[in-house]
Amino acid sequence: MLIGIDDTDSPQGMCTTYLGAVLARRLIREHMQVKEARLVRLNPNVTWKTRGNAAIALHAEGNADRAFEIACATVEELADFSCGNTNPGLVVTGEQPDPAFYRRAVKDFCEIDDAIRVLDDSGARYRGWKNGRGLIGATAAVASDLPDRTSEILVYRKPERWGTPRNVDCQSLFDAERATFPHTWDTVDVINDVVVCVPHTPDPVLFGIRGESPAWVMHARQMIRSEPPGIEQIWVTNQGTDAHLLPGKAGHLHELLSYTVPGNVTSVPGTHAGGHVSFIMKDGDFPVRCMAYEPTKNFRHIVRQLLPGDEVIAVGSFKKGSINLEKIKVVSLGEAETVRPPLCTVCKKRMTSDGKGKGWKCKKCGARAAEPEVREISRVLAPGWYEVPPTARRHLARPLCRGLSE
Repeated sequence: MLIGIDDTDSPQGMCTTYLGAVLARRLIREHMQVKEARLVRLNPNVTWKTRGNAAIALHAEGNADRAFEIACATVEELADFSCGNTNPGLVVTGEQPDPAFYRRAVKDFCEIDDAIRVLDDSGARYRGWKNGRGLIGATAAVASDLPDRTSEILVYRKPERWGTPRNVDCQSLFDAERATFPHTWDTVDVINDVVVCVPHTPDPVLFGIRGESPAWVMHARQMIRSEPPGIEQIWVTNQGTDAHLLPGKAGHLHELLSYTVPGNVTSVPGTHAGGHVSFIMKDGDFPVRCMAYEPTKNFRHIVRQLLPGDEVIAVGSFKKGSINLEKIKVVSLGEAETVRPPLCTVCKKRMTSDGKGKGWKCKKCGARAAEPEVREISRVLAPGWYEVPPTARRHLARPLCRGLSE
């Protein structure tokens, strides 16, 4: 059977993955076998998400009625019902629903009624609390099909430590990154000297390590020194896979969806209040603004080097008329040049225009020239892919260390 759960946390605490890890242990104590724990990230632009818009699914063997009973009790015990935006959903099914529902939930938007139709078609047991919105994520989790999958080990705190400052040795995190990258990623941000894998929210997570396989994340985890942990769980995930991206064209982008969009830069990038950087690119007749916000740090230095005529592929979410960049590919560089008045060969002074179409003239000696001085600009920027730093990376965004298809 597949057991899906979503929307049990809140900004004030709890974590759906922790609830799932606890449930897995309770099922095992009831002599059920838990074959896989799956962490599924959905559309990162959903406005009512708590943090990373994650749902979980457990692949288990045992009595489905008893599993449903235990899961309901676990949700009612641990979910943060005090939060108005916490609306848990639980699904237990012996038949995997159509994976098309998962793909829609990760790339687009789904409604509660859509989830219920899918669940009824598959004969699933399900329950929603409050408005039941968590049924969307729970259904997507049990319907998920992960052709590209990664792993994450999540280490949870002991309940008596929740809400207190976390104690994780920073140097051990940097050592683990050094020893296991690129097979693990986003443990720390080396360039910006920032720890990434330790949350600052009042939830049960102590730290999490993302990587290519259970073996690699466990290898990194064993290097990390911290306060005594509570429980730990390795999750199979769609993180770092770009599963949220759609092919897109400027002029045909929909709000709060994420795209890969080709185009040609048409404006010099500008830096705005707050340090945000933007430029305009065109795909055919349609312009679209691309944004690199201040949290993307050094990524903005790349964006600032773009010039009109450069061919790029912009990757990111479309919000309020702009593509919020997660990464960008510089396909080719346009010809960049400076145009200046010609230098008088006699006086060694710059000439001035003698009028439209009349060439150039030296004010001092009267010498004339027909053409301005044109010089090619040397470019430091090279074609290739560029990405935001780990501190700004979304869960679903595929890091360059995993490789990218052309």
